[in-house]
Amino acid sequence: MDRRRFIAATATAAATPFAFSSGSLAFGDELPNLAANASPISVEERLSRVAMAASLMQANDIDAVLVEAGSSLVYFTGVHWWRSERLTGAVLTRDGEIAIVTPFFEEPSVRESLAIEAEILTWDEDEDPLALIAEWLGSRGLKSGKIGIEETVRFFAVDALGHAMPEAQITSANPVVRGCRMRKSPAELALMQTANEITLAAYRYAFPRIEEGMTPQDIGALINGATRQMGGSPEFALVLLGEASAYPHGTGKPQHVRDGEVVLLDSGCNVHGYQSDISRSFVFGEATAKQRMVWAQMRMGQEVAFEAAKIGVEAGQVDDAVRQYYESLGYGPGYKLPGTSHRTGHGIGLDGHEPVNLVRGETTALAAGMCFSNEPGIYIPGEFGIRLEDCFYMTESGPRWFSEPARSIDAPFG
Repeated sequence: MDRRRFIAATATAAATPFAFSSGSLAFGDELPNLAANASPISVEERLSRVAMAASLMQANDIDAVLVEAGSSLVYFTGVHWWRSERLTGAVLTRDGEIAIVTPFFEEPSVRESLAIEAEILTWDEDEDPLALIAEWLGSRGLKSGKIGIEETVRFFAVDALGHAMPEAQITSANPVVRGCRMRKSPAELALMQTANEITLAAYRYAFPRIEEGMTPQDIGALINGATRQMGGSPEFALVLLGEASAYPHGTGKPQHVRDGEVVLLDSGCNVHGYQSDISRSFVFGEATAKQRMVWAQMRMGQEVAFEAAKIGVEAGQVDDAVRQYYESLGYGPGYKLPGTSHRTGHGIGLDGHEPVNLVRGETTALAAGMCFSNEPGIYIPGEFGIRLEDCFYMTESGPRWFSEPARSIDAPFG
């Protein structure tokens, strides 16, 4: 790879060199805020989500849905909260009512991020919040109703609700919550587009600044620092060097950039909560014939997945198409190594990983608005791995990329 030629052609080439100071990265003013004009989710859109949830409850004979603190609570109410032994969550009914349940002493803080009108039910430390929810639902004639539980709600809450509502039927809320969240709106897609643009720009900033001897932490600091300056909130920056690139999530062994070895970057950020996830692999120095071959095969694997992603096709069939191609090259079979030991892709949105996945056996049909990563990496234990990852979203006419896929091992960032 002729890095000097790349640097000369990169728009950020004239940027101020990085410098470390007290463990933090200093940047100049040359990186623009790409999120400056990004619009957060509106009150009207959140209200439409509550209405959609009510409609899906009616269609699936579910009377109410319980969600805990986390991305689904953010999705419906805007409330940003963490999970602890003290339950904070929301209950939505098929009539479109919504209540927030939270400890009494947390109510002022919870209210700060509440984006819609909702009743707030508070409980004291000597009270049971699930009994409070049961009482609220009972007052609406749902004492023996069918109560949907969002799939990440913890067991202690489900168990306590079952004891507080012994006549109720506890069921999965997937038809409702997944039914709302899996298909992104134009506003959600726009935020994800911005997040992807920031991550790719951060890579372009970091790439010409990678030097021999750097550690994953050094490179991650470059990526995260650039991400922050451009208006994104870093979610993670996984950097795998040399043999570590052969293991999808790396190794605890010390790593340094070395001439002729693979550098694998896997990073993402969020903009108003919506996430990106992009991976790039290249060689520091001159790539070998084998590295070039595997890179090209993996890049074609991305294209195979992209071409297989059609409206109405089962999500698992996208993974099947990639494995069929890889097996024709001698990898696998299936999830065995050398080859691809993980799924082809995952859903993405408010969570970096969310339902559904591009994985064998997944029968959910692809529909407009669904968003996925596309990352069928090829891993050769003891040698190296290549992972290229770009996310796409489904439209009525087929998939569209959020980020431009890599062109070659010598031009990994377009």
